[in-house]
Amino acid sequence: MVQERHNELIDNLAKVTSHIIELDSSTSLPFTWNYQTKSTMGKDRLAAVAGAIGLYPNTNLLVIDAGTAITYELINSKHEFLGGNISPGMTIRYKALNEFTSKLPLLSASDETPLIGQSTKEAIQAGVQNGVLFEIQGLINELSSQYPSIKTIITGGDAEFFARKLKNPIFVHPNLVLIGLNRILEYNA
Repeated sequence: MVQERHNELIDNLAKVTSHIIELDSSTSLPFTWNYQTKSTMGKDRLAAVAGAIGLYPNTNLLVIDAGTAITYELINSKHEFLGGNISPGMTIRYKALNEFTSKLPLLSASDETPLIGQSTKEAIQAGVQNGVLFEIQGLINELSSQYPSIKTIITGGDAEFFARKLKNPIFVHPNLVLIGLNRILEYNA
């Protein structure tokens, strides 16, 4: 279904312009990368890296995209994409607990979540939300010790939620992927 829509979109674009740049592993990018499986690298991840470099050039960067999945991208000040991590996003974690257990309810994020729950609802919310927060905070702390001047940028659907709760300075950019797509377009113009 996605591929059919993709092909339809390309066909429609070709009717209005002769110059189409399709982002894939062979597209020229404003950074270097030695990712071992370039053909499987998410286009959103590439765009987020390009956007971050455009906003904060010559800076060590950690880019966090907190959406369906949580992706982490590490870029050094020489504009080298060093790699990243992918883990389940908050909504996936809530759904997994509901779908793969027989009695746990499907819940969603709550701004008022204790460190340790006093009910099943609180225990699920504390486990999911604090688990993600500790994951993010732990990676930020570890990378900050290796790259003392690193800037952390967060984007994605859950960006604002986590930015409010994290202790480190975080730069929130809701449109980072779009900024990156534009940066890649300009780079290839």
